[in-house]
Amino acid sequence: MPYWTTVSTATAEKMTRKYLLIAGLIAWLASTSAIAAELLDRIIAVAGEDVVMLSELRSKAQQIVGELRQANTNPMPSQDRILSRALDELILEKLQLAEAQRLGIEADQDTVAQAISRIAENNRLSVPQLREALASEGMDFRQFQNKIRNQLIMRRLINREVTNRIQISKSEVDQHLARQEAAPQARGQVRLLHILISTPDGASPQQIGEAGQKAQAARQRIDNGEDFRAVAQAMSDGPRAINGGDTGWLDIAGLPPGFIEFVSELQPGQLQGPFRSANGFHIIKAEGFRQSDIERQIVRQTHARHILIRTDEITSDDDARERLNQLRERALQGDDFANLARSSSADQASAIKGGDLGWVSPGNMVAEFEEQMNRTPVDAISEPFKTRFGWHIVQVLGHRDHDETEEARRIAAREAVRERKAEEATEQYLRRLRDEAYVELRLQVEE
Repeated sequence: MPYWTTVSTATAEKMTRKYLLIAGLIAWLASTSAIAAELLDRIIAVAGEDVVMLSELRSKAQQIVGELRQANTNPMPSQDRILSRALDELILEKLQLAEAQRLGIEADQDTVAQAISRIAENNRLSVPQLREALASEGMDFRQFQNKIRNQLIMRRLINREVTNRIQISKSEVDQHLARQEAAPQARGQVRLLHILISTPDGASPQQIGEAGQKAQAARQRIDNGEDFRAVAQAMSDGPRAINGGDTGWLDIAGLPPGFIEFVSELQPGQLQGPFRSANGFHIIKAEGFRQSDIERQIVRQTHARHILIRTDEITSDDDARERLNQLRERALQGDDFANLARSSSADQASAIKGGDLGWVSPGNMVAEFEEQMNRTPVDAISEPFKTRFGWHIVQVLGHRDHDETEEARRIAAREAVRERKAEEATEQYLRRLRDEAYVELRLQVEE
């Protein structure tokens, strides 16, 4: 979620009511009767046709606390902020899973098992060892499987409904690169602390005035010596308020134009704001600047051409291999490889060019093809080999060192633009999902 976005009017009203009810829930959770071992679970929210249970809220809050501690968040947010964040996340999860079910989006058992295997591998564990590690932390393995399945389903939902629909124009990439080049080399990226005092769409003069006064009050607290992060946790409407408004490292070229102007005037440790944008008032503090990650990239390219024979009901593996052996022998005896490719190769895109694949960078070909190509000396023709596309022979025509820095910069710029647009579109999608759903909070504490 981009740090400059905010919530809609309807969502803001729900959140205001929720914060008032959370205070009572905190006191209740802290009471002796609430933490008794025999305490019965109960519903604390209805999200569409699903419900959020008290036990789920506790578990999610504990997870958030663990993540904040792992990130060395200081100061830690208040209990009401943690519980509020936990409840928001649970409600959105329920709504996303319901929407995914409506659209027929699933994650089968094999996909979940593969994801768990990757998690174990990334932690240098076997799956049985991962199971033991989870048990030692009090997590049931079946619950862990369900958690991974839900994450996969929600990711597929966002990919289908949001990410896969994003289009990036050449002009957007060009504009990003132009802003990147305009920034001093040592200030390609910035780490900000951010406070947002939001205003609803179509805010009245009174609402704008009240938000402005609240923003001035936040700035005054900071000027009086309070920690920026603590003020952000207490007052910010931004999605990273719980983390003290820490945005992490951001590419300056990817900031909204209004932010670039203010950030360019900052030195590390300095503040700007409050200043107003379309969605509210902002206060920012520059934690630091650093160079962008893109460095000169020189790659070893290979110029190659090939002939492909596909297998089917008529052509077996042995038939394809024998046919390629014959073509290879003809080429070695002096027949023109390009003519043989034009007349025999099943790869029509390269066949019309005599099998020429052009200059190939590492990673552009499937692993089996690249491995064989790298083993083949210049001007030599490989023995027949198989990939998932069929059987090949490849001839290597030469090697060169190629500067791909500009291509890498454009790829990185395109990815940065895509990421920013995906974050904005995802936030809008989830906001609409929340606003259009029936959500009822049941946080009142019964006497």
